[in-house]
Amino acid sequence: MRIDGTAFGEITIGGKTYDHDVVVRLSGEVVKRKKKLSKKLYGTSHIVSKEEAEFVFEKGCDTLILGAGQQGCAHLSPEATAYLAEKGCEVVVAPTPEAIHAFNKAHGKKVGLFHVTC
Repeated sequence: MRIDGTAFGEITIGGKTYDHDVVVRLSGEVVKRKKKLSKKLYGTSHIVSKEEAEFVFEKGCDTLILGAGQQGCAHLSPEATAYLAEKGCEVVVAPTPEAIHAFNKAHGKKVGLFHVTC
């Protein structure tokens, strides 16, 4: 699965444009991000909760690439960071435009979580 590009409020993956945050699964399937899992705990979707990290992570995943938004405002909570470390999953966090390049260049089993605003 190749990510084509992003602009504020959207991301284009495999020729299809999405106007919401997305998760790219190991299989290449694109699903809507369940940001309510984080928002209910922190009041914002800019902090990824452990519960959301559990939704995003898949068994066999080596790397999670977090597109932190156009200006890089999103980040993992300490609990999400600890959960992913426990699973042996490397985490790459970068503003979404940079994270797209990292995702496209990454080898191995990867998943992506991409925030498309701020």
